[in-house]
Amino acid sequence: MPNNLYTAESIKKLKGLEAVRKRPGMYIGGADIHGLHHLVAEIVDNSIDEALAGYASEITVTLHSDLSVSVFDNGRGIPVEKVKGESKTAVELVFTELHAGGKFSSDSYKTSGGLHGVGSSVVNALSSKLEVIVSRNDKSYKTAFIQDSIVEKTHEIPLQFKRGTLVRFWPDYKFFKDARLNFSTIAERLKESSFLVSNLKITIIDEIKNHKEVYQSQKGLEEFLDFINGSKSVISKPVSYKETLKNIEVEFAFQYSDDYSSIILSFVNNVKTIDGGSHEAGIKSAFVKVINDYAFKEAFIKKQDLFDFEDIKEGLSLILSLKIPENLLEFVGQTKSKLGTAEARHIVEEIATKKLEIWFLDNKKEAKNIVNKIKNAYEIRLEERKRRQENRKSKNILKEKYILSDKLTPAMSKNPLEKELFLVEGDSAGGSAKSGRNRNFQAILPLRGKVINSEKSKMLEILENTEIATIINSIGAGFGKDFDSSKAQYNKIIIMTDADTDGAHIQILLLTFFYRFMRKLIEDGKIYIALAPLYKVTYKSKNQYYYAWDDSELKDILEKNAQSSYEIQRYKGLGEMNSDQLWETTMNPETRTLIKATISDAILAEKRVSTLMGDNVKIRKEWIDNNVNFSNDDDFLEQIN
Repeated sequence: MPNNLYTAESIKKLKGLEAVRKRPGMYIGGADIHGLHHLVAEIVDNSIDEALAGYASEITVTLHSDLSVSVFDNGRGIPVEKVKGESKTAVELVFTELHAGGKFSSDSYKTSGGLHGVGSSVVNALSSKLEVIVSRNDKSYKTAFIQDSIVEKTHEIPLQFKRGTLVRFWPDYKFFKDARLNFSTIAERLKESSFLVSNLKITIIDEIKNHKEVYQSQKGLEEFLDFINGSKSVISKPVSYKETLKNIEVEFAFQYSDDYSSIILSFVNNVKTIDGGSHEAGIKSAFVKVINDYAFKEAFIKKQDLFDFEDIKEGLSLILSLKIPENLLEFVGQTKSKLGTAEARHIVEEIATKKLEIWFLDNKKEAKNIVNKIKNAYEIRLEERKRRQENRKSKNILKEKYILSDKLTPAMSKNPLEKELFLVEGDSAGGSAKSGRNRNFQAILPLRGKVINSEKSKMLEILENTEIATIINSIGAGFGKDFDSSKAQYNKIIIMTDADTDGAHIQILLLTFFYRFMRKLIEDGKIYIALAPLYKVTYKSKNQYYYAWDDSELKDILEKNAQSSYEIQRYKGLGEMNSDQLWETTMNPETRTLIKATISDAILAEKRVSTLMGDNVKIRKEWIDNNVNFSNDDDFLEQIN
């Protein structure tokens, strides 16, 4: 545990905040909902640093009804004395100067997620108002800021709580426009943190919905794996290891399931490194070395038949968490998404190799199941390569299934950045879409047959599916590990289906395919769902008509025109619209409504896909029972008829 010396002298100043307001994206990754959530994460990370240092046991995050956010921890409290050589107190300095934080002093924290100490001041710079209450030595102190300027210098107030820090901030929405905080996204991130810091109690409260969640984990990473793999059929028990080498603490846990997909999560000082880095490279090398050595010694493979990580990761759930001292910590970029510390690779590889070698020797039954699964993935990969080589000579398997003139109606433009591809349910709607489209930049691909469930299917089965094969060729960017999003022939790929259960099923099947095999398209914001209207309301006496996308909109239209007679047309499918109507409501960029597919939380996305599209019927039924309302009570059309 570090020295409990956390005073004003621990705070060191570098410079101010003007750059943050000018270019917020450099500090929080973007002026959107992700950037807004980044503000919350910065303050929460400070509280978690207190927990990691052993001084805080509870954190409470509250989303207030006035759109402000507060974060409380029962740690030591930010120092309130004046900093030597400064006119400001330590708490004032922390929230008004970049790179001013206790984390720069090795006496305050050994490890920290808030690299360079920029978090608190960045939050203040991008908030219209911020208040800090600190309790230290049985006294409470308040400091307040408006537009990052101090309006209440640090001063003593009546005791608010025994010890700790409470930060409440009002995000300045001139930076974030229409973005709003999402309870579920923040809650999932806090739940992750509870797994990474065992016994830490984290509470999140939503004042608007009067809802509260409490997270506390006893088993840490193994419990994290149980959470991730709850809907999967596993072939090994979760196992975890922790060891410190050269002042870097390495903790990892892994488990195999019979899935074809994998999930690899890495963290450094409790911050998720979504782009990986040196630590991920180290543990991947360890898995490749140990499993190949074991498979050869146990006669699963010959010396020339070595697995690569693409084979090994099939069905693997892996969580890696490092604690790195500040003097060794190096991220690539301000947003801390990729670890750059070179020493981390060698240390992780050394520790993981040693632990994995012991595990594979001591758990022969599970090791056999894992190696057999990897060997199967390896053989399928070789078969795919062989088929690709054969099909280069006599047309690719995908091109054999794809007839350009018969299926895809291409756009005239040759510029991928301005082109859109509509994946349309059925020939009837496809015909209307072809007639109604703007042929300059919109291409149409009707889907006539069944789209395969790629969550349950082997790679070759997916390639054999006519609809999937045609989609792959139309997009033109490859598939699976050969996928290259920069080669995509379209800037938007729009799923356009009927507004019914069959249409919804096609949507989720396509989204599952894109998530598993063309995920970068989702990450790049290129996958959309078109919302087609459910109703058309015509007022003949006024020579006017309106479209409604749900019962609520229909009700509003009818109430606003209560004195007029009307006719309602309920669209049962896209094929019931003529080409002009389809263009006006669903395809015209000026009037249509599109939903962009995004991945705001990798763990939640993985759980949803495996739950809804995987083999575990029991888990899927439980989720549907708990989350889907099958009532028709809100069917407004039935009521007015």
